[in-house]
Amino acid sequence: MPALPEPSAPRPVWPGIAAPEAPRLDHEIVQLGRQRNDPYAWMKFIPESGSRTMEGLPPRLRAHLQAEMAYAEAMLRPLAPLAADFNARMHALAPEIDIPLPVSSRGWRYSFRIPAGGAHRIFTRTSATGEEPLLFDEAARAEGHAYYRAIEHQHSPDDRYFAWAEDLVGNDRHRICRLDMRTGEIRVLVEGDAFGYRGFTFSPSSRHLFWIWRDAHSRPTRVYRTPVEGGEAALVYEEQDPAIFLHVARTAADSFVALTMAGPDMAEVRLIAADAEEAEPMVVRPRRRGVTYEVNEWAGMLLLLTDEDAAIDRKLLALGMSGFEALGELVPHREGVQIVAILPFAEALVRLERVDGLHRLVLMQADGAEKLIGFDDPAYAIQLLPAQEYGAGQVRIVHQTPANPPRWIDIELATGARRTVGQERLRGFDPENYVVERLEARALDGAMVPITLLSRRDMENAPAPLLLTGYGAYGFSSEPLFSLPATVLVDAGFRYAIAHVRGGSEKGRRWFLEGRRMRKRNSMTDFIACARHLQEAGLAAPGKIVAHGGSAGGLLVCGAMNIEPSMWAGVIAQVPFVDMLNTMSDAEHPLVPLFRPDWGDPLSDPQAYDYIASISPYENVGPGAYPPLLCTAGLKDDRVPYWEPGKLIANIRHRAAGGSPALLWLHPDSGHQSSGDLDSRFAEVSTLWAFARHCVGGATPPPAP
Repeated sequence: MPALPEPSAPRPVWPGIAAPEAPRLDHEIVQLGRQRNDPYAWMKFIPESGSRTMEGLPPRLRAHLQAEMAYAEAMLRPLAPLAADFNARMHALAPEIDIPLPVSSRGWRYSFRIPAGGAHRIFTRTSATGEEPLLFDEAARAEGHAYYRAIEHQHSPDDRYFAWAEDLVGNDRHRICRLDMRTGEIRVLVEGDAFGYRGFTFSPSSRHLFWIWRDAHSRPTRVYRTPVEGGEAALVYEEQDPAIFLHVARTAADSFVALTMAGPDMAEVRLIAADAEEAEPMVVRPRRRGVTYEVNEWAGMLLLLTDEDAAIDRKLLALGMSGFEALGELVPHREGVQIVAILPFAEALVRLERVDGLHRLVLMQADGAEKLIGFDDPAYAIQLLPAQEYGAGQVRIVHQTPANPPRWIDIELATGARRTVGQERLRGFDPENYVVERLEARALDGAMVPITLLSRRDMENAPAPLLLTGYGAYGFSSEPLFSLPATVLVDAGFRYAIAHVRGGSEKGRRWFLEGRRMRKRNSMTDFIACARHLQEAGLAAPGKIVAHGGSAGGLLVCGAMNIEPSMWAGVIAQVPFVDMLNTMSDAEHPLVPLFRPDWGDPLSDPQAYDYIASISPYENVGPGAYPPLLCTAGLKDDRVPYWEPGKLIANIRHRAAGGSPALLWLHPDSGHQSSGDLDSRFAEVSTLWAFARHCVGGATPPPAP
């Protein structure tokens, strides 16, 4: 393909189309002795039942959202040739994916692939003799649905059944399907309202499926047990605290089903023994405010991974299998060495740790001897594949960098020897064309903020347009993963950078705590510091930095936009959490009770109210010139509903100067995430990249690929 022309125009030219003008209707709110006006509160609509549809919206709201959609389409229409070129380049590179998963106890190797030119996954399994029966094709499951996303695919311990959760609407309320691999019969075991994310597991006997139900507020509150051959669901456990989320899984050697009740600052685990699947769950340790823990098993004992006794980066304790009594400390707390996850095998215990922002593996033998497994890349990510066979002699990991697609590596548990068993290969893609760097920016208070930077190797050490992305919330780290769309953007003359701001856990839990609650502004100023550092280092061209973030990352970039609007050539906020004060004041919101420890409670704490009011993007739009803004939203999204970006955009149009466009790109058939196929993902990001390209002055359509 010919190279895209270098962005050159000093200022983008946008169509001279008048933006929709949202009515401002006074809506006075008195809260904790404070008074505020929310003039766009009328945009919020929650149906009495079911999901939102355009047809079911109140007439005034429907007309406004239709006008927003028409405006966004008209403003983005001139960028269609550029978006089509980005899309074509992504599809031209898209690999024929064949994912090598670990072998089951009975010798079956499960895998999925995306065939050349395909958009959906095909699931298969291969026997020891080479037979490869097709399990199912997601394209057939998605047929006839405007939206389809499937998650949490897993096989039963006896290798007879295969299950997955699928969302046909976009509202994260899943149904759970079960395939009988002997007969080929697919049965819907749970018709709807299931919680899919770590929300179901087969029992050790393979006779039951334990699964989690969502209530009317979309909160996971109940655990049920359903026979895999169908039948009445039995209630196993019901959680009364709306600030607790549930997860369910089997422990490593299939001795227990573990029900984990967890919030940001509290946890409790209840176990169901494999030889008593219908018994009441047993509490390992009662929940205590300020203490979190997880439970697994290894070498005839339970493992407790916990932050108790101020072990903020966690330590590992051993407990008895029956009485749960303390047996000793296996791995002590070491501040700055965060234990991210553990994966037990009969032969060794595998720990995934993070030190100085980078992953490493530790293989621990039963006698306490340890072997460290590291990698030399400047920035990389390691993933432990779930559901690996406890008796296996190796652990399978996924290793990737921003320049190197995922590769699957088996690491021998006894020796640490490595063997690459699979590699995602993109057509016509050469990792040597790219350079990955790990840099640091100095924050306002002197903290050093890591940056992962991706550039083309043939790009001279001169300023270039930059897309800077970040997240910085809930302790979730922005891992330096491989992104095909990012490489396509870099091929278009950009640099691509990840700002590892406070609020994530890239430098341990303290890094999270310093970007949380009353310190949340640190995340935003860290992001600005990263942009400024890249500009001062001569890597980012002044006036050509585009900010990008999604969900809580939308709060990050829109907060940074309010603080320093002149820094950004454009801002892209996908399903952004930007109506922070009003959302955190809504006790009925699915996530508000859970995340009060992270953001504060403006319903009961005046200090939290004032702080949130000072950083919430919607309330803090200034009168000056703002950069072009593109916000995406899903009409069916219950996590970050469409009215959050809708209200922000209306307020920017009302208050800000400069005439830059603010666009609400609303997807009427989607929720918090796009549909799960490659076509949908590439189509969306292609438009985002075209917007970014136009913002830095490069909207001339490139030659056809």
